[in-house]
Amino acid sequence: MPVKIDHTLTPRRLTAALNQLFDLAAAKILQLDRQWRPEQGSPVFTVQGKYTSRGWTEWTQGFQFGAALLQFDAGGDWRFLKLARERILTHMAPHLTHTGVHDHGFNNVSTYGHWLRLAREGKVPAKFREDGVCQLALKVSGAVQAARWTSLGENRGYIYSFNGPHSLFIDTLRSLRSLAVAHQLGHVLMGEGDRRISLLQRLLEHAQTTAQFAVFRDQNRDQYDVRGRVAQESLFNLNNGTYRCPSTQQGWSPFSTWTRGLSWAICGFAEQAEFLACLRKNSAVATHLPLILETAQAVADYYLENTPTCGVPYWDTGAPQLPRLGDYLNQPADPFNAWEPVDSSAAAIAAQGLWRLGHLLAKGKTLAVGRRYRQAALTLAQTLLQAPYLSTSTKHQGLLLHTVYHRPNGWDYVPRGHKVPCGESCMWGDYHLLELGLMLLREARGESYFTFFDCAQKERK
Repeated sequence: MPVKIDHTLTPRRLTAALNQLFDLAAAKILQLDRQWRPEQGSPVFTVQGKYTSRGWTEWTQGFQFGAALLQFDAGGDWRFLKLARERILTHMAPHLTHTGVHDHGFNNVSTYGHWLRLAREGKVPAKFREDGVCQLALKVSGAVQAARWTSLGENRGYIYSFNGPHSLFIDTLRSLRSLAVAHQLGHVLMGEGDRRISLLQRLLEHAQTTAQFAVFRDQNRDQYDVRGRVAQESLFNLNNGTYRCPSTQQGWSPFSTWTRGLSWAICGFAEQAEFLACLRKNSAVATHLPLILETAQAVADYYLENTPTCGVPYWDTGAPQLPRLGDYLNQPADPFNAWEPVDSSAAAIAAQGLWRLGHLLAKGKTLAVGRRYRQAALTLAQTLLQAPYLSTSTKHQGLLLHTVYHRPNGWDYVPRGHKVPCGESCMWGDYHLLELGLMLLREARGESYFTFFDCAQKERK
């Protein structure tokens, strides 16, 4: 197994590194907030250490303000709660009714969801609470996301991507968070003729369709069918609802695996498995949960088997220049190499998924399997919490270095003297490193384990 899992690590052993992470993040969050101009659009990734926007879809603004909530949760500094509250109320409303994207789980659960969760945990005083606003926002977001629907007939379908109704993205799996929370809050999507459409049912159908078509499982589907391999995009014939072929927007090819898409699958399937495990008595959930758990393990295993020893992947498993790096899987990734970039944001996302999957499975007959995933998550975290990945410079606005946005389109900055992108950060990488860090810090402190759907639970007394 290429990822060299450190079985001696514990969250407590990483406490000093986690405290450093949040110390660095505090200054960077405040600096970006002072210097960013909303009229520029959402910050997406850095160029020479400064955050810039990149028009495609508005999917990163929730990470900017959500990071402030994570920072408040970690340290209790009221400045970050106040900042997040003001920015969410001022800027996030358009994201709630954005009908053109598949990104509601990114933007809205990362903001309104965390805000409501913190209130339910008793961490938000009355003057900073907007529970009614948050609940309404989450209900609206879940319904709007669920309305972006392609039916394949016979209780099958999916939330379609910004490419159109024929397109299913692996990324969208993490937007199921919005449907889950809205369902927990008692909401439904109202259709033609006042038809009440279950958000939970649409969540289950999307997850099943994604597991069936976007994740390979070594069943002779094609010449490249390897268990756990992921296609970023799956294309369907809308005339009869049949699956046609894999595709990709940001990867090397439809028959290789874009590693951030793989990480979205690990994180998305793991946290949906956590959510559905709480609803196990529901017959529809009981039917779908085994496939979701099986798929979560398949994508996690593929990541661990096809990533360098340190746990940070190159941007695509089939990137054309990888052979020039020699036996690249059996050594730590080199973010400064001359041939192919790494993507540390994929590692931050995958680490959270591995931790959640391990937490769910670390009991009974699956105890050993669960522990393995937890230790893998800690191994990835240890790598990301130190050089060359953690940005300690006060002149660099980013937190997690060596991320990649869109390699095929050439959007990422290549520093002078280098041949491939390196040394830059992105909003989703910074946010997910903080979300991972918060999970581990709370564990080290003996605090409660948190999930995205805690915001819809009863308030803790």
